[in-house]
Amino acid sequence: MTIARTICLSFLVVIAVGTILLMLPFATATGTWNDPIVAFFTSTSAVCVTGLAVVDTGSYFSFWGQLFILLLIQVGGLGYMMITTFLILLIRGRFNLRRKVAIQESFDRPFLQGSKNLVASILATTLVFEITGIIALFNIFSSDYESLYALWLAIFHSISAWNNAGFSLFSDSLVTYRISLGINFIITGLIIFGGLGYQTIIEIYSFLLHLLKRKQARFVFSLNFKVVTSTTLVLLALGTVAFFFIVIDTTDAFSQLSLEDKLITAWFQSVTTRTAGFNTIDFGQMTTAALFITMGFMFIGASPSGTGGGIKTTTLRVIISCTRAILRGKEEVILYQRQVPLNLILKAVGVVFGSGVTIVVATILISSTDANFEFIELFFEVISAFSTVGLSTGITASISAMGKLVLICSMYIGRVGVLLLMAAIFGDPKPSLIEYPEQNLLVG
Repeated sequence: MTIARTICLSFLVVIAVGTILLMLPFATATGTWNDPIVAFFTSTSAVCVTGLAVVDTGSYFSFWGQLFILLLIQVGGLGYMMITTFLILLIRGRFNLRRKVAIQESFDRPFLQGSKNLVASILATTLVFEITGIIALFNIFSSDYESLYALWLAIFHSISAWNNAGFSLFSDSLVTYRISLGINFIITGLIIFGGLGYQTIIEIYSFLLHLLKRKQARFVFSLNFKVVTSTTLVLLALGTVAFFFIVIDTTDAFSQLSLEDKLITAWFQSVTTRTAGFNTIDFGQMTTAALFITMGFMFIGASPSGTGGGIKTTTLRVIISCTRAILRGKEEVILYQRQVPLNLILKAVGVVFGSGVTIVVATILISSTDANFEFIELFFEVISAFSTVGLSTGITASISAMGKLVLICSMYIGRVGVLLLMAAIFGDPKPSLIEYPEQNLLVG
C-alpha cells in the first residue's frame, strides 16, 4: 500500500460512504430511497469539489441530505488524509512518518519539517475564511430570508465557495444575485483565496506579519508564490476582458444591463470558470466560441495545494516558459531568475499530456453513449468534470446512466490527479543504476 494508493483509495472510501448516506430516505425531500446513480454522482461531485448536479440540490435533498453534501465538500476540499490526521492529533498528539509523507503528497509539499504546524495552519486558514464568508453572506441573505434559513444559506455557500465546489441551494445557482456587489465579491473572494493554495496564503500572512513587526530584513517570496499570484492575476484580467467583450454580448439577457453590471458579471465568470462552478449567466445560451473560451479557463484551473482543479497555474507557466526557452534557443528554463529543475518540467509535461488524453478518451466514450447531444455540449461537460469546475450547458441531468459514470470517473481522476493515479496503479518507480547513451532524433 503505497502513499499514492492510500490517497486514491481514501477518496473512494469517502465517495462510497457519501453515496450510502445520500441514498437514505431522510436524505431526500420526499422521504423515499434515493436513486443510486443520483446518490453516487452527487457524492462524487461533492467529494471531488466539482459542483455538477443531476438534480436540484435545494429542492431534491432534505436538510440532512444538504448537510451530508456539505460535509462531503469539506472533507473533499481538505482531503481525507488531512481530516484523519487532525483527529489523530486530537487523540494522540502525534502521527507517524508515513502519514506525514501522505499529507505532504496531498498538498504538494516536499519537505517533512513542521508537519504538525502545517495541519494546524491549514485548518486555521480554512476556518477563518469560511467563518468570515458566513458572517458576510448572512448579512445579505438575512434581508431576503428568515434568520435561520439565511444562516444555513450563508454556511452552505461559504463552504462551497471556499472549497471551489460550486454547489448552490438555489435552482439557478446565483443568477438572482447577478448584480449584487456583496454576493459577487464575497463569493469570488472565497473562490480566489481557496484556489490560490494554502502555501500561498500562509506566505501572504507571513509577509503581513513581517510588515507589522517592521523588520529591517527584506522579506523574500518563494518562486511558487510569484508564479501563482502573477499567473492568477493575469488570468483574472484576461478572463474579465474576454467575458465582457465576447461571452456576455452573445446572450440576450444582458442587453439592458448597465456598464457596471456587465463588468461585475464578467468578473464573476472570469473567477468561477477556472474551477468554482457557480454561475450568474446561462451557459446554455453561449455561442460555440464563448464555450471554447470557457473551456480554456476551466482546463487551466486553480493553483497547487488549493481546493480547485485543472492542470494548475504553475503547470501552465512552466509549459509556457519551456516553449519560450526553446524558441529562443536556450537549454535552461528560467522563472524569476531561478532555473526550473528538469523533474518539474517532465512533471508539467506529464500533467498536460495525461490530462489531455483523459479528456479525449472521456469525450469519445460519452459521445458514444449520448450521441443525441451536440459534441460541444459533451466536450464542455467532460472538461468541466475533469477540471472539477461544475459548470454545465444544462444537459447533466439528461445524460444517460453510462454517460454519468464517465463523468464520475472524470471527476475522480481530475481530483486525485493523473500522475498520482498512475503512481497508484503502477506503484512507485524502482531506482536503477543503468544509464543509457544519448541519441538525437527529429522533433517538430
